[in-house]
Amino acid sequence: MKKLSEREIIRLMKGRKFHSEDIEIFKLGNEKCAVSVDTLVESTDIPRGSKLSDIARKSIVSTLSDFAAKGIIPKFCIVSLTLPSSISKKQVEELSRGILNACKEFRIQFLGGDTNQGSEISIHVVAFGNVKKIIKRSGSKIGDIICTTGTFGYTASALELLLKKKKSSKEFSTKSKRLFFRPKPRLEFASSSINYITSSMDSSDGLSSCLTEMARQSKKKFLITELPTSDDIREFSMKNRIDLKKLVLDGGEEFELIFTVAPKNLRKINNLAKKFKIGIHEIGIVKSGKGVIFENEKESFVIKDKGWDHFR
Repeated sequence: MKKLSEREIIRLMKGRKFHSEDIEIFKLGNEKCAVSVDTLVESTDIPRGSKLSDIARKSIVSTLSDFAAKGIIPKFCIVSLTLPSSISKKQVEELSRGILNACKEFRIQFLGGDTNQGSEISIHVVAFGNVKKIIKRSGSKIGDIICTTGTFGYTASALELLLKKKKSSKEFSTKSKRLFFRPKPRLEFASSSINYITSSMDSSDGLSSCLTEMARQSKKKFLITELPTSDDIREFSMKNRIDLKKLVLDGGEEFELIFTVAPKNLRKINNLAKKFKIGIHEIGIVKSGKGVIFENEKESFVIKDKGWDHFR
């Protein structure tokens, strides 16, 4: 029997009208509202040695990053916890501190939630906000510039350091782990850029997954000419004999944005990025056709979706 992918399961749950977005939109009276839910599970999402306060914060960030991809500022959240019976008071306090501090950090009102007993820690976060306009995954146009916020490869490198004991400088290790455990959703930047960005998606599942999905929904070809990485990540990959493309394209957990923008609006985007102290990488251009292709003077290859899938 064929093993189902995460996308196939979502399609079966939502029916034939399935059209994947980061959030769901609904009307409450005359108000248009947005909701998003994200789940963090101990066995798949929490590396050994993690601080529970960081993990709790990250569960909030995961949901908020979906809002950022749509250019919406969330206002409220509820949290459901599944906890093993063996959990200590200190651990519960650490989880609580992480959740409440994250809500304060991102100015989200915590409304409450639910608790249940299970075999491992599981955190479910649901966030809500008002909608005036939304950035879709499918809005890119021929000639648009493909960009990312932030640099890709650090979070995948952090997992190599944490799980496989790879070698690096202390500076690189500290930076990679900080970006892995303490990511920042690009809420204010995206909200301020909503009139200039034509399509967007958050990179929690990996750059290759995002580019593939955005190209598919836009019915365009994404021509990538440069990887959004840096010299220290290249050095780490060479030192540990890890494929740089795998670190950059397939790692995930960055919670950065992949977006497209018309060339005439690129200066406005860069000015907003400076305002919010965000680095922008211009990585390619939208063309007619389909698929995601990397091509520069040195090499050419098809970028396939090899990012994170819970059922892969």
